[in-house]
Amino acid sequence: MSSAILVKYLSDGRRSLTGWAVGIAVVGMVYASTYPSQRENTANLPEALREGLSIDQTAAGYLHASVFGIMLPLLAMIYGVTAGTRAVAAEEESGQLDLVLAHPVTRTQLALERFGALIAGAFAIGVLVWLGMLAIRNGSELTSVTPVEFLAQSLNLALLAVLFGALAIGIGGAVGRRAVVLVTSTVIGVVTYTLDTFAAQLNADWLAYLSPFHYYIGGEPLRNGFQWMDALVLVVAAALFFGLGVRRFNQRDINS
Repeated sequence: MSSAILVKYLSDGRRSLTGWAVGIAVVGMVYASTYPSQRENTANLPEALREGLSIDQTAAGYLHASVFGIMLPLLAMIYGVTAGTRAVAAEEESGQLDLVLAHPVTRTQLALERFGALIAGAFAIGVLVWLGMLAIRNGSELTSVTPVEFLAQSLNLALLAVLFGALAIGIGGAVGRRAVVLVTSTVIGVVTYTLDTFAAQLNADWLAYLSPFHYYIGGEPLRNGFQWMDALVLVVAAALFFGLGVRRFNQRDINS
């Protein structure tokens, strides 16, 4: 199989991808660098309040709760959804997909190579986030988190972006409507994030296992390193979403 589609798609989107990767890495660096001041603020809170809110003063605890727990995964989700939407549904609505498929290329090949480009972008984001964390690690007093633990969390961040990208490509392949893909993927993302966040408070821990965010950070890679089973769940879910969408993509009429 030629990789011409993948290479051209990466080339055409290089500015956008660079913006996403650098932007997400910078956001992570900026917020992670506030750990020393945030730790001091937390230390001034009454102990009973800290315990009641489960506030952790450690570097891993701060990064888990804020940087890697809120901002970066939501940005990774947005990247995955927007890149996945553009890969099929947006170009189908604009008529560009017909022009590509007029060449000797199958729909499956097109979807695979564009998904490959999305995966490359997701891992570029993960690598830059990891390098960014290493760059500020000493100056921001984050040395209790090892480079390997940062790498483990950055890997899961990339896989989370891949999963939502696969979801968007799958929905786009099934329906071919940009608005439907954006709304459906975003709603799924918000609902599953909420499930993971509030499952324990609802005394329904099992709900968290329905959320990809649980597998992204529930094993606490910033403390425990690589969580291979969690990573495998993200990979399998992404493959399932992509596969089901491509199957439907091959069955339906374009722009119908």
